Amino acid sequence: MDSIAVIEALAALAQATRLETFRLLVKHEPDGLPAGEIARRLGVPQNTMSAHLAILTRAGLTRSERQGRSVIYRAELDGLRALTLYLVKDCCAGSPELCGPLLTELLPCCPPEPRTS
Repeated sequence: MDSIAVIEALAALAQATRLETFRLLVKHEPDGLPAGEIARRLGVPQNTMSAHLAILTRAGLTRSERQGRSVIYRAELDGLRALTLYLVKDCCAGSPELCGPLLTELLPCCPPEPRTS
């Protein structure tokens, strides 16, 4: 991820409704939510929510899929991963004792699957 994409993603998240929308979608992975349901849960008019979702999608943080008459939105976890890695890639000048607490905080939500050889 280059710095321009990072700035766009951070700018998209630097607004309360978009941040809450993204967090809501992350909670509902992998199923996602219909656009109207997102608007209802956050108490936002549907046309306003559409604008917010478009900004998040352009920033690479959400994706959509039409299912019948509904548009289902999902968090773009690859975008989240790229953004997070960009922010912590050079964490603590390579000192594991300093980065350890950060990594420990991130692991409980998504423990890696054991590798099989």
